[in-house]
Amino acid sequence: MTEKRVRADKQGREGEAEAARWLQDQGWEVLAQRVKTKQGEIDLIARKDALVAFVEVKWRRRIADLATAIDEYRLARVAAAVEMVAHDYVGPADDMRIDVILLAPGAFPRHIANAWMP
Repeated sequence: MTEKRVRADKQGREGEAEAARWLQDQGWEVLAQRVKTKQGEIDLIARKDALVAFVEVKWRRRIADLATAIDEYRLARVAAAVEMVAHDYVGPADDMRIDVILLAPGAFPRHIANAWMP
């Protein structure tokens, strides 16, 4: 792995940890982090009451770059990964959704609830 990729991976892990702490402060229980599937990775899985959120976390160095941090292609990959593991986290009486949390230095976390609706 290149030095640049190592730095990016480290920053991604730190961003995911920050997002997990922020979700917990908002009353969510973080069930899992970095869940890997054949379709891709789910950064966070969190529960609040009867709602399970599969969360994509994006961290950027500049606030301005957050506007392009997530797109339909990336969300479709997360959705495909969710399909593979949802049964492990979502019960028959639960609702589920795919959320995004955007992070940048000096910015309050931006939580986009229900970001993917095919």
